[in-house]
Amino acid sequence: MAASELYTKFARVWIPDPEEVWKSAELLKDYKPGDKVLQLRLEGGKDLEYCLDPKTKELPHLRNPDILVGENDLTALSYLHEPAVLHNLRVRFIDSKLIYTYCGIVLVAINPYEQLPIYGEDIINAYSGQNMGDMDPHIFAVAEEAYKQMARDERNQSIIVSGESGAGKTVSAKYAMRYFATVSGSASEANVEEKVLASNPIMESIGNAKTTRNDNSSRFGKYIEIGFDKRYRIIGANMRTYLLEKSRVVFQAEEERNYHIFYQLCASAKLPEFKMLRLGNADYFHYTKQGGSPVIDGIDDAKEMVHTRQACTLLGINESYQMGIFRILAGILHLGNVGFTSRDSDSCSIPPKHEPLSIFCDLMGVEYEEMCHWLCHRKLATATETYIKPIPKLQATNARDALAKHIYAKLFNWIVDHVNQALHSAVKQHSFIGVLDIYGFETFEINSFEQFCINYANEKLQQQFNMHVFKLEQEEYMKEQIPWTLIDFYDNQPCINLIEAKLGILDLLDEECKMPKGSDDTWAQKLYNTHLNKCALFEKPRLSNKAFIIQHFADKVEYQCEGFLEKNKDTVFEEQIKVLKSSKFKMLPELFQDDEKAISPSSATPSGRTPLSRTPIKPTKVRPGQTTKEHKKTVGHQFRNSLHLLMETLNATTPHYVRCIKPNDFKFPFTFDEKRAVQQLRACGVLETIRISAAGFPSRWTYQEFFSRYRVLMKQKDVLTDRKQTCKNVLEKLILDKDKYQFGKNKIFFRAGQVAYLEKIRADKLRAACIRIQKTIRGWLLRKKYLRMRKAAITIQRYVRGYQARCYAKFLRRTNAATVIQKYWRMYVARKRYQVKRAATIVLQSYLRGYMARSRYRKILREHKAIIIQKQVRGWLARLRYKRCLKAIVYLQCCFRRMMAKRELKKLKIEARSVERYKKLHIGMENKIMQLQRKVDEQNKEYKCLLEKLTTLEGTYTSETEKLRSDLGRLQLSEEEAKIATSRVLSLQEEIAKLRKDLERTQSEKKTIEEWADKYKKETEQLVSNLTEENTLLKKEKETLNHLISEQAKEMTETMEKKLIEETKQLELDLNDERLRYQNLLNEFSRLEERYDDLKEEMTLMVHVPKPGHRRTDSTHSSNESEYTFSSEMTEAEDIPLRMEEPSEKKAPLDMSLFLKLQKRVTELELEKQAMQDELDRKEEQVLRSKAKEEERPQIRGAELEYESLKRQELESENKKLKNELNELRKALSEKGAPEVTAPGAPAYRVLMEQLTSVSEELDVRKEEVLILRSQLVSQKEAIQPKNTMTDSTILLEDVQKMKDKGEIAQAYIGLKETNRLLESQLQSQKKSHDNETEALRGEIQSLKEENNRQQQLLAQNLQLPPEARIEASLQHEITRLTNENLDLMEQLEKQDKTVRKLKKQLKVFAKKIGELEVGQMENISPGQIIDEPIRPVNIPRKEKDFQGMLEYKKDDEQKLVKNLILDLKPRGVAVNLIPGLPAYILFMCVRHADYLNDDQKVRSLLTSTINSIKKVLKKRGDDFETVSFWLSNTCRFLHCLKQYSGEEGFMKHNTPRQNEHCLTNFDLAEYRQVLSDLAIQIYQQLVRVLENILQPMIVSGMLEHETIQGVSGVKPTGLRKRTSSIADEGTYTLDSILRQLNSFHSVMCQHGMDPELIKQVVKQMFYIVGAITLNNLLLRKDMCSWSKGMQIRYNVSQLEEWLRDKNLMNSGAKETLEPLIQAAQLLQVKKKTDEDAEAICSMCNALTTAQIVKVLNLYTPVNEFEERVSVSFIRTIQMRLRDRKDSPQLLMDAKHIFPVTFPFNPSSLALETIQIPTSLGLGFIARV
Repeated sequence: MAASELYTKFARVWIPDPEEVWKSAELLKDYKPGDKVLQLRLEGGKDLEYCLDPKTKELPHLRNPDILVGENDLTALSYLHEPAVLHNLRVRFIDSKLIYTYCGIVLVAINPYEQLPIYGEDIINAYSGQNMGDMDPHIFAVAEEAYKQMARDERNQSIIVSGESGAGKTVSAKYAMRYFATVSGSASEANVEEKVLASNPIMESIGNAKTTRNDNSSRFGKYIEIGFDKRYRIIGANMRTYLLEKSRVVFQAEEERNYHIFYQLCASAKLPEFKMLRLGNADYFHYTKQGGSPVIDGIDDAKEMVHTRQACTLLGINESYQMGIFRILAGILHLGNVGFTSRDSDSCSIPPKHEPLSIFCDLMGVEYEEMCHWLCHRKLATATETYIKPIPKLQATNARDALAKHIYAKLFNWIVDHVNQALHSAVKQHSFIGVLDIYGFETFEINSFEQFCINYANEKLQQQFNMHVFKLEQEEYMKEQIPWTLIDFYDNQPCINLIEAKLGILDLLDEECKMPKGSDDTWAQKLYNTHLNKCALFEKPRLSNKAFIIQHFADKVEYQCEGFLEKNKDTVFEEQIKVLKSSKFKMLPELFQDDEKAISPSSATPSGRTPLSRTPIKPTKVRPGQTTKEHKKTVGHQFRNSLHLLMETLNATTPHYVRCIKPNDFKFPFTFDEKRAVQQLRACGVLETIRISAAGFPSRWTYQEFFSRYRVLMKQKDVLTDRKQTCKNVLEKLILDKDKYQFGKNKIFFRAGQVAYLEKIRADKLRAACIRIQKTIRGWLLRKKYLRMRKAAITIQRYVRGYQARCYAKFLRRTNAATVIQKYWRMYVARKRYQVKRAATIVLQSYLRGYMARSRYRKILREHKAIIIQKQVRGWLARLRYKRCLKAIVYLQCCFRRMMAKRELKKLKIEARSVERYKKLHIGMENKIMQLQRKVDEQNKEYKCLLEKLTTLEGTYTSETEKLRSDLGRLQLSEEEAKIATSRVLSLQEEIAKLRKDLERTQSEKKTIEEWADKYKKETEQLVSNLTEENTLLKKEKETLNHLISEQAKEMTETMEKKLIEETKQLELDLNDERLRYQNLLNEFSRLEERYDDLKEEMTLMVHVPKPGHRRTDSTHSSNESEYTFSSEMTEAEDIPLRMEEPSEKKAPLDMSLFLKLQKRVTELELEKQAMQDELDRKEEQVLRSKAKEEERPQIRGAELEYESLKRQELESENKKLKNELNELRKALSEKGAPEVTAPGAPAYRVLMEQLTSVSEELDVRKEEVLILRSQLVSQKEAIQPKNTMTDSTILLEDVQKMKDKGEIAQAYIGLKETNRLLESQLQSQKKSHDNETEALRGEIQSLKEENNRQQQLLAQNLQLPPEARIEASLQHEITRLTNENLDLMEQLEKQDKTVRKLKKQLKVFAKKIGELEVGQMENISPGQIIDEPIRPVNIPRKEKDFQGMLEYKKDDEQKLVKNLILDLKPRGVAVNLIPGLPAYILFMCVRHADYLNDDQKVRSLLTSTINSIKKVLKKRGDDFETVSFWLSNTCRFLHCLKQYSGEEGFMKHNTPRQNEHCLTNFDLAEYRQVLSDLAIQIYQQLVRVLENILQPMIVSGMLEHETIQGVSGVKPTGLRKRTSSIADEGTYTLDSILRQLNSFHSVMCQHGMDPELIKQVVKQMFYIVGAITLNNLLLRKDMCSWSKGMQIRYNVSQLEEWLRDKNLMNSGAKETLEPLIQAAQLLQVKKKTDEDAEAICSMCNALTTAQIVKVLNLYTPVNEFEERVSVSFIRTIQMRLRDRKDSPQLLMDAKHIFPVTFPFNPSSLALETIQIPTSLGLGFIARV
């Protein structure tokens, strides 16, 4: 198809634009050949006529389809040209925030000027081991590709990082080195990778500076070779530097700085150690103040100085050398302040005692006068004589600056050499990866010698790059067996020849430098004469005779000739150098040692920038005069040689290219300047790569990919079984021009634009199909809609007509009814009206007649009242006249009486004057008299009342008297009675008087009381009314408060319930975290075990192997076996000759109690690891330096043997002492043993028995320790004896001959160490118990404080309550307190009851044993017999009637039992047909028998052997899932058996009575249960690692790449980087593969009888691994983020959920682990346009972090044109809505995370006595009991 045919209406093109470089436009009509103008419409809507070039008639570049925009690889674009590249980069950088893009073999990195979270450990792990094309572009992907090719191809690699200043070269190089350090690790455990990374701060401080473009610009190029051993682990590194910008030391442009180290020194000047440098502020020194910008925002130079010093220390530069470096740097600063004074035009001088020079001389250790002299003079040598000549001020200043530059360059060289020494490794380097960080192409307004060298280097690198790209293209064509056609590409060899060939620019420059009167002008003329008009790449500017132009590969550059000769010569006066060489400062002459030997090409020093040698080369002897000749090599010549060396290195490696792009000059984050970007793309060779690719067949598809993508263009008859032939047939029909494509062996090659054409045909076909589908669907929908509407209309009509008929009938009925109603209503109204009128008439008549009668009555009444008024008025007038006359008469009387009163008043006044004093003294008496008068009146009234009462009393008295008189006659018989009656009358009279007085007093009191009572009554009534009102208010308040309290109680209850739920969840999370930490500690513990064992084995190999470090054998044992496990056994045949002849089967196991104590010291294992590492290092040094220490070792060995002998003698003497004490006690017991004294119940007997028991126990402990020490040190003896024979065989043989038993001293010494460890562990346990007690006491104190505070709060609350409520609250609180105390006491009582029952049981057992012991003694020994031998208890054998569920074996058969039941048992063989958990049951039945015999040694030995054997099996076959699953199941069953038969009530409630009889009786194995639980955790973690290793290769292919639903997702065009296809080929994993593997795992676990809860946890962990790995790959693969892939993922997840349902595992929590993946798949499928969509996404994706949501949206890529991209505004809306969400900033999930495992108690219903042991196990030596 012709290219012009693609320029149809609506086709989009790119046109040049001065502002945006390229602008997009759309064709308004088809292009026809011959048209000179194109009708275009810009994106803004503006129409434009684009004129074609009449000469070339080139059409504008076509724009790629939208689905190709934003591709990871630029070579995947259908149209490969500059605007397409620029647009793709801009879209990825601005819209998707992606800074990395592939361009064929080049990684384009755009500096974001912002910290991005894409360089963490999780990202490194995600890229590790992945194919480069499978993941999104990243610097880690390039590093991984280099690392992988180094290991696969056995070829050295190089990563070439280039770009202009500020583009991010240094950072990219640092991340690449960090990746290598993280992935490969270190071979020597000496942290070489840390040293490699630590070299960056040093090199940045001495080689980086602030420029106008970059705050941390590298002013030199460097090439770092990272060395690897045969196992591809880092062993060292080496650095070569290039182009150090020396001129920056003495000059800085505006807004720039000198090298960072100078400002770091000035910022740290106040430190005590820097006072001798006499530094100050950076503004004080000439060399640091010229730029006027001494401070960088956000950078603390003092802190950076600390980092620099720390890095120096880490790399082995000690404090003395560091201070020497700082002295030299301070001297350079002071040298810059040296000033010159002109004497005349030809000479100058330095002022006497010039302070800067004096300080410089003091720091450098040189003579002041000598340095002062040679700064102002120089020595000239002729053929006949030598004379000294003064120099002018300007030349002296230049010489001073040249000296400063020279010193700094030498110091830079020296530091690099020492860094290389620190990074050098003694191990032989197998391969290396080089990282080149060098300037990119530079062009400025004024370009000088520095830019010339940089561009020359870039020409060489570009040539190498072009050749490599060309070579890869050729290899690809040859591999696919397609015809090779020569591709025309830009060859810059002519430009390189122009620079470096004979009579080239550099040759002419060197020649001019040799001329006595050579100058820049003459050199320029030579250039013009030689190359002008002869070389097309060389030009002369029109307006200048001192410049020249070179056409480089990137652009034309004009160079100014001024300064070229001076910079090429790099003149430094020899006399000044000699003065520095004579310095007393030792370090300074070291810098100039290389001046005395021939300088290698790699150490060349261009004027502006200094290349340094790779490593310091040993000095060779040279002839006199050769040094001077070599020293006079020009900078250009040296740089050319160093560049040739670099190119040789790069050509010998496989290169990988990283091109760094600076998006803008203002360091704005994510801001893209198209002009600057295009300029750099042209300069860095990216566009050249595109051009080379476009010149051939840039688009490449595999046949399967092509078939899958373009299946829609084929008819059914075209599809054949042979995919290749099908593709050929289709292409021949679609593309007629066969030159546009080629068929390769595995791929189809297309020329540029053909894929776009195919995409257009495919889009048209799909569009036509869509239109047809839409037409059919819309017609069907409209027809369905019409039928529904017609049916609805008919129904509506029927109902409407019926409704209308009913309405008409109703109208008729209502009309008839209305007529009748009207008739009766009108009659009613007429009658009503008549009645109203009649009633109104009657009322009017009555009212009128009444009115007339009342009018007549009122008239009569008015006349009567008028007559009365007249009568009253006339009387009033007569009385008024009388009153006036009377008033006048009275007035006259008053006047006369007033006159008479005045006269009387005068008399009274005269009398008053005499009694005036009396009145003063009795003021107020009148009032008192009046009051008294009132009282008298009142008393008179009372007196009258009393008189009346008295009269009444007298009446009564008279009546009584009459009665008495009547009785007097009867009483006259006795005079005495009469006298008595008389006396009684008198007394009564007196009493009456008294009564009267009392009556008066009572009446007065009564009155007072009544008054008070009235008053009190009123007050009481008032108070009652007030109280009533208050009571009413209080009732209302009470009701309100009760309502509020009830509401608050409800709220508090709800709040407390919520808090309780939250606290419960938090406690569960804390428990899981604590469990996870504990299990991580166990994992770390097991790792340290393996590391410890590896180190032990390496030590052994170091002793036996002559050359250490060349042999490494994987250990098959757990660590610390020397402390608590079996002795190590070498399982491989190659290790057998290295061991002693003693068989390992005879080695006894160590006591398990030591393991329990050492388990509590997991944290101390790190120290032991470090100690072992140090010991290993010492052993290596001993082996390497054995010859130098042969004379010292005999003495040392003798001292060690002597010390070990003393220790052994101490142990023996202590053992004998214990034996003697035991015998003495027994003798005393027998000698003093009278029957009554030695009776079993006697006190003396009990005391002696207790002493005997304690001594026996102590003796047993000592014996056990000796046995332990000897059994543990058998393996150590094997390592010690060869080492002794290797180092000092003669001396050791002499010592060994003197010993009675071989190895006793070594055993005693190691035993003593084990004893010390045991004592230390006991001390640790005691300290821990003390800490626990202290913590418990503190807890009690805290609880008491809390109780006290609570009581105070309750008291304060009660005081605020009313009395009744206060009493009620107090009672309630007291009841609660007593209830809690009662419950606590009940719990304590239950615990004590349990303890008592347990102690009673133990007491019965002990009493029974003591009884047996006493019986044996009484039968065998008489009371007076002396016992010489220890008494041994006699065990009476029991006769069991039936099988009791126990197994008996001999002590010697323990190893055979462990070997047959654990070590040699294969899960796939005989174990498959066994009862699940049979090994666990057998082991527990053996433990039961040992418990029945009360043999603690046997129990301990069996449990220890079991645990160690399981560890050995898992270490040997730990990669086999069946083995790990089998032993996890059996370990859990063994643990459950120990719990079920422990005798504890909590575990016994599920047992049968028969099972309860089988409980352990003598031993509490709770500690061993903890050990088994820890072992089960370790096995579980190993099981997870095994299944992860099995599943990991399947997950990405099965969950993401494989098309489970065929035809849903189409394959997009891929670039050169895409090595693997996303279409499932033969041999790739599918979802069915994952499901089959899950079925296999599940069936194996069920077959082994694993607990159901444990199976659920394993399944949950498996599903988490599947979800995490799938989601992580989805987040790092742009090609997987599409709508169709979301559908595939959701289908795959549904299949996994269906698998869970089939296995009844839906409640295992596995589905919840897939929630992030499910939400990510939903996110790919939901609408992503409106704010409602954003809200829905935020609420839906609660399991995804904000970073993950934004990443998925940024990566979302349409596969077809019908899909739409996510807009930037929508992503910002999502970010705004999620800004308040607090989640982890981490992007990827932790795929290595292991959930904490628990082992719920699962008792077995299997009766132990029913278990039968198969003969296949080979356990015939076990007897049933």
